[in-house]
Amino acid sequence: MSCKTIVVHVDHSAHAATRIRYAAQLAVRLDAHLVGSAFSGISRYVEAGVEVILAQMSALRQGNETALARFDAIAAAEGVLSYERRYENDEPAGGLITQSRYADLVVVGQTDPDDPATAHAAGSLPAQLLLGSARPVLVMPYAGQFSSPASRILVAWDGSLEATRAVACSLPLLRAASLVAIVLFRPAASAGRDPGADLALYLARHGLRCEVHAQPVPIDGGVALLSCAADLQSELMVMGAYGHARLREVLLGGVTETILESMTVPVLMAH
Repeated sequence: MSCKTIVVHVDHSAHAATRIRYAAQLAVRLDAHLVGSAFSGISRYVEAGVEVILAQMSALRQGNETALARFDAIAAAEGVLSYERRYENDEPAGGLITQSRYADLVVVGQTDPDDPATAHAAGSLPAQLLLGSARPVLVMPYAGQFSSPASRILVAWDGSLEATRAVACSLPLLRAASLVAIVLFRPAASAGRDPGADLALYLARHGLRCEVHAQPVPIDGGVALLSCAADLQSELMVMGAYGHARLREVLLGGVTETILESMTVPVLMAH
């Protein structure tokens, strides 16, 4: 398994540079092509009429060109050998979901409620992507500075299909780690008699150094996972995302929702 195309969301957020730099460092480490994607969000103006859309087009594109120029500068500075910029008239969620079909990983930022750049966003971008993306989504916290690749990675393991997909998708990142901590978290009965040891053996065959930790069943699972990540000094978390979409409402499980709201390290999720 390899990761050869990475898409990173480019916007005017105060945290965009950190997100782009992280994705660029990943691209260098994995020898991947990096795509910086910016969006007009133009569908937000559809109800206002065509005249309003046309009036906004020039200003929207000009602003995004500035953001994409920053993407170019960061990608070049980090030594990315293959990269490109894209600009589309679309909402970020819809545009990134489409682009995920032709990529191995999508990198986005955690929603910052205090950032004016996301004040008018139609819902949580990471949540929408998790439920609609064909590929795993790596979500960057809006607080803190992070570098990749991560040397200590926490895998939240319950034996579910979602967690299994997350582990499989994260193998290129796991191979770059010096230690993978498998945290047993409410393992399903279908996961086998000894799911932690089984996963450790599977990952060991990929040349990974692993250790297994049993996590007591807490009342608030998301908080427990974040606490465990802090205790283990993890630099990246890998986990399954749980939930489903009903009409326009995005429904996520409690643990997933807690992680998206309170994450302290980058999190790679697969649904």
